Amino acid sequence: MLRSIKDQSVGFMSNAVRIIKKYPNRRLYDTEISSYITIEDVRQLIVDGEDFEVRDAKSGNDITRSVLLQIISEHESDGEPVLSTQLLSQIIRFYGDSMQGFMGNYLERSMQTFLDQQQQFRQQMGGLLGQTPWTMMNQLTERNLELWKEFQKTMVGAAVPGARPADRDPAKRGR
Repeated sequence: MLRSIKDQSVGFMSNAVRIIKKYPNRRLYDTEISSYITIEDVRQLIVDGEDFEVRDAKSGNDITRSVLLQIISEHESDGEPVLSTQLLSQIIRFYGDSMQGFMGNYLERSMQTFLDQQQQFRQQMGGLLGQTPWTMMNQLTERNLELWKEFQKTMVGAAVPGARPADRDPAKRGR
């Protein structure tokens, strides 16, 4: 997988590949940070949108897919599975089928469509809710306070027809 990195000092785009080496003892070495990392660190790179390749340290072969499948397998067995047994069985049935080549492409496009719709939904909800839940709650509280004040003015005006606005304020009545 390639990642474009903008060199800010020069202002050009260069193609760079973040390489993670996997050693026979199953340890993973991130060449970008010159440190060993865990499979969970690799998962976090994915969550963060980082592109990388995992290479077998001995042969140099690209084993990225194998590591990605390992991450999926571990997460499927640990918590709430995303992939049902039925779905996995159906995917396995496509191996060797004449439609196998179309299946991967179809799944990729379906996932991209789902992610695009999810992003649109989040943007729409963000517009409705404001930037944070606290912002939304503050706006709602302020609006409710304004409505309550209007309600009080209406009620005081109805109870005391000749009352002036200054007379309606309880803090000013005793003066």
